Amino acid sequence: MNRNICMEPQHLIDVKKKMVNILLTSVIALFLYSSAYGWYDKTHVAVAQAVGYKRWYNAAGADIAKLKAGSVEGYNHFYNNLEDRDVTPELVLSQVKNYNNPRDKKGHLYGAIVGSLRAYKTSTRDFKYAEHHIAYCVHYVEDLSQPFHNIPNDEFNIHRHNENDGTVNEEVLENLGKIKANMHAIVLKPDTVEQDLAREIARMANEARHLGLRLKKENRDMTKEEAYRQLGQSASLLQAILKYLEKLPK
Repeated sequence: MNRNICMEPQHLIDVKKKMVNILLTSVIALFLYSSAYGWYDKTHVAVAQAVGYKRWYNAAGADIAKLKAGSVEGYNHFYNNLEDRDVTPELVLSQVKNYNNPRDKKGHLYGAIVGSLRAYKTSTRDFKYAEHHIAYCVHYVEDLSQPFHNIPNDEFNIHRHNENDGTVNEEVLENLGKIKANMHAIVLKPDTVEQDLAREIARMANEARHLGLRLKKENRDMTKEEAYRQLGQSASLLQAILKYLEKLPK
């Protein structure tokens, strides 16, 4: 027997095993979160219909894109608020540079809204797919009101997320009036549109975040009434964006 072989102390082995387990758990959690949909398809379509968007049928398209685009698209749908901090307009605009960035694993939902609008505005207007940028923007605005896309990706979020995506999904297309009843007027001025938009995104993100934290504290799911209030928030901002882009009927 070679007596020079150095056996690793058991406590170091235990520490390494624990680190591996933590890493695996984090990777699995991140995968589950980045593949979470953030309202189900009928709910996305319903919000677009409620505001009168002509191409409402594209509202769920960004989730469909995630099936093949993976993290390039998936990280546009949430912000994993690990610091548990309030969202500011400055934070919103700081995320724009990470739009479509598959390495920004914390997510950049807020910047994706602004980034998709910039992409549309810089597209050739007669390019037949330019409107697809608006479809992405519509989807991100709708995800913004989902509380679970604005709070830390912890065990509560992972276990409750999917059920809360579908809170009103099976009834929502027959209840557009409940979304409209929770809408309010938002104005985006042409000369300050990004600043106005960043301010509204931050406000909505904080309201959704606070609801998410309340759900966690009370260890429960959203009620239907809460879901419709959140959807009304998204519809309000979406209506303002589409008015600014002159995408709504006169």
